[in-house]
Amino acid sequence: MRSEDGFTLIEVLTVLVVMAILLAVAVGFQAGARERASTAAAKANIRSAVPAIEAYRADHATYAGMTEAVLKSQYSPGVSGIVVVSAAADEYCVRATEAGSSWFKLGPSGQITQTACS
Repeated sequence: MRSEDGFTLIEVLTVLVVMAILLAVAVGFQAGARERASTAAAKANIRSAVPAIEAYRADHATYAGMTEAVLKSQYSPGVSGIVVVSAAADEYCVRATEAGSSWFKLGPSGQITQTACS
């Protein structure tokens, strides 16, 4: 009698199917992680700018005239990734965009949301 060692076609196909399923799950998790990282980065950019924004208000008694360049050069070199959408006497709106998603803060007391400031 002759003994043949090796895998059958069914065994090889089963392993390939299991590997394909695991790969699909891994790609799904990776895409979700990338989106969560972009969201966290945008929110962190806004949160890191808030102390500089409030320092500007303390010095000028208004938010009017505030720009990212002024915040960065005079108050905190770490301010980056934000756009001052509007700045009035008693409120401001800033936006941070990462990976195509924009986050907004209507300040001084607003939350960071994806709803544009009105």
